[in-house]
Amino acid sequence: MSRFLILLGGDLVRTARLDAQIAGARVIAADSGIRHAETLGVTPELWVGDFDSADEELSKRFESVERLTFPADKDKTDGELAIAVALERGATSLVLAGAFGGSRGDHAFLHLALALKLAEAGTPTLLTSGTQEGHPLLPGTTDFDYADGTLFSVLGFSELSGLTEEGAKWPLDRVEVPFGSSLTLSNEVRGALRISLERGRAILVAHPDPLSQH
Repeated sequence: MSRFLILLGGDLVRTARLDAQIAGARVIAADSGIRHAETLGVTPELWVGDFDSADEELSKRFESVERLTFPADKDKTDGELAIAVALERGATSLVLAGAFGGSRGDHAFLHLALALKLAEAGTPTLLTSGTQEGHPLLPGTTDFDYADGTLFSVLGFSELSGLTEEGAKWPLDRVEVPFGSSLTLSNEVRGALRISLERGRAILVAHPDPLSQH
């Protein structure tokens, strides 16, 4: 098993939970995401991108890191390219750190879709900002280790059939959720959270840091 940490350009807060999730992971940075390397105390083995968002200061601070440079006019984001390299290097699971927030909402949305695509292809993927986490949900059952009171939502990327949420303040039992419904927003963990899905695809977004829950 080989876990890779991909450093993306969104927001990131270091937490003990995040430290545990990335322990022993190999690291690849995507363009300006390399700034998170110091925050997390990690050293990337590769820095990928067109470097249009990495300023001169970052370039100097990380000049010893091997670079893989792509032209600015390309049909993939720097994050996608970094993920592709990780898979080429044998990644069997991924942590996408800096996947939320930042100045590019379109990139954050793409990261959610990419995580689902990767999960469907058999590569478990966690999206995180330290204060928020995203987990792809495909047909089957998944258990989560969140503490009581943790705020979570299930974001459907299709119609959802047979959605069950156990260990929640507002449990669900094999419900049908139309695409675009807000039924599955803003729930709370009560006990051991277990989510089952019979058909469809979704992302569980949770807020494990109490300071991030509003």
